[in-house]
Amino acid sequence: MQEITPEELSAQLRNGDGGPLVLDIRHEADFEDWHIPDSINVDVYDELTDDPEQAKDALSDLPRDDRVVTVCAAGVVSETATEVLQELDYDAVTLTDGMNGWSRVHRYAEVPADIDGTLIQVARPGKGCLSHVLVSGGEAVVFDPSHYLDEYEAIVEEYDADLVGVFDTHAHADHVSGAAELADHHGVPYYLHPKDALAIDATPAEDGQTVTVGSLDIEVIHTPGHSEGSVSFDIDGAALITGDTLFHESVGRVELGVEAGIEDSDVEQNAATLYESLQRLLARPDDALVLPAHDPGSPEPPVSATLAEVKDWNDDLGRDREEFVRELAADIPDHPPNFERVKRTNVGQESVPSDELAELELGPNNCAAE
Repeated sequence: MQEITPEELSAQLRNGDGGPLVLDIRHEADFEDWHIPDSINVDVYDELTDDPEQAKDALSDLPRDDRVVTVCAAGVVSETATEVLQELDYDAVTLTDGMNGWSRVHRYAEVPADIDGTLIQVARPGKGCLSHVLVSGGEAVVFDPSHYLDEYEAIVEEYDADLVGVFDTHAHADHVSGAAELADHHGVPYYLHPKDALAIDATPAEDGQTVTVGSLDIEVIHTPGHSEGSVSFDIDGAALITGDTLFHESVGRVELGVEAGIEDSDVEQNAATLYESLQRLLARPDDALVLPAHDPGSPEPPVSATLAEVKDWNDDLGRDREEFVRELAADIPDHPPNFERVKRTNVGQESVPSDELAELELGPNNCAAE
């Protein structure tokens, strides 16, 4: 069976030359929930599972000009789709590991920040996740890394820097953090606010603290609400790493820690706390770049906007305190898959075997209030 790796597909889709036709054969609801951008959905999952011959009519209508890449959740049923398409004389291949494989893809680019150093944004398009690497004076730190550590090791090496610290803005609910492991590999501090470091060994990242990297100062701003230990990082007044506290067009949801059983507060309290945290961020310079930990869809780095632009775009920021609390407390979108286990893992209360991490994370992030 001929296959294409997620990395190869990512490169072809980024080239902008049309690329292959990406055919997702999962159920329509699964496709709507989470899919590769610009892919099409032909829901023949049941037919391919029960009797592949029944899928031929639906698949015969596909255009024949381009190669077809078949996609399912884990690359198993899509292999059958590829076989059927080849019988129909299509040039078809299977995406290795399906959406699970797509979730592993990372892309990176420099952020145009006015700093004495380089800020690199790492996007994970299959999860909508954004992390960052800061380099200055031969030193580097990483913010919010995934557990695919080779991606960050390669960037640090490319920029000929020494890793001196790793930061998490909070205990994430949609993906397992690689921050503690990355820090341990290099014998450097892992920074996490004590309110989120419930059962994990971390260097406290507390409000007002300053960490120097090369010639740059990183100020810790405690911005709870999405989680009790959420922080943002101000990089020399030029950039704000806001985690899941502030997105460009939304804000962090406020019930995940409560429903995961790791917070004693309630949703209304968290919403009120988040409102106050946002006021602290809104007082920062308007020309500071806002760099969240997520972006909807399939982010192409660099994803950035000034604080002034975010104030214009983000309707949540225009609400008064009472309306803000009411809307966020009532707004409970679909949860990230397995968010309870992911949360417990990131605060140190649960250990997930490395071979189960990819499946645990499979699905959309859903960490923003809608």
